[in-house]
Amino acid sequence: MKQIPNILTLSNLFFGCVAIVFSLTAYPHFEMVGEQGQYIQIQGMNKLYLGSLFIFLAAVMDLLDGWAARLLKAESPIGKDLDSLADLVSFGVAPGVILYQLLWRAYMMEPNAMQTPVWVLLPALLVPVFAAYRLARFNQKSVSSSTKYFEGMPTPAAGIFVAILPLVLFFSYEPMGHILEWRTVLYGIIALVCFLMVSKVKFLKWNTGGKGIASFWPQILILIGTVLGFIFLKWGGLLIGFALYLLASFVYRYPQTDSE
Repeated sequence: MKQIPNILTLSNLFFGCVAIVFSLTAYPHFEMVGEQGQYIQIQGMNKLYLGSLFIFLAAVMDLLDGWAARLLKAESPIGKDLDSLADLVSFGVAPGVILYQLLWRAYMMEPNAMQTPVWVLLPALLVPVFAAYRLARFNQKSVSSSTKYFEGMPTPAAGIFVAILPLVLFFSYEPMGHILEWRTVLYGIIALVCFLMVSKVKFLKWNTGGKGIASFWPQILILIGTVLGFIFLKWGGLLIGFALYLLASFVYRYPQTDSE
């Protein structure tokens, strides 16, 4: 029973690896088939949103492993390290690969696309770099100083945000998806995600430590905004929910901790 949280954490890692596999194959390419060496074109871009779905599954496992560890009183140093390693893959590397593919797609839609150098796509890989720093810093924080909020955007939140982008592109192209075909927007997203992860900005936890329903107005606002956004904008509504999460984190007055 004590190993159940670790199994869930490793499931998080497994789903993150699957997300990377789908994201890496998410581009059109040619394959040689038959004895005569004929080439056929393989259309792969629709696999990108499958990578997103596996990031969401990894997030579910990440939520369940912490819950199971507390329920079974099975929290341990190895579990903490496993969680960080799994999060780096699922919410750092996998989203970085998705952004790499989105940048590649944006450049391929421009004139002289075949002359695009690979280095212009490499900024997408800054996401796992900053995620690693964010996770290492989080592990060094004492539990008592971070019970009311996260310092910097949590790595799973960053990964989920990036995972939403292919769903918006493929299923909510109008009115929001076409914006993700602009490389300047994608570079801006990369810079924003990296900055928020390592910033000192306070980000909401689900339980902020306050009392009464008034203390949960940010969560209620986020849920209502996300549902309404999904009704009118489909998957683009998830971006509305994320924007509300940022806004609520910035304006919420967090309860005082003992160290403050």
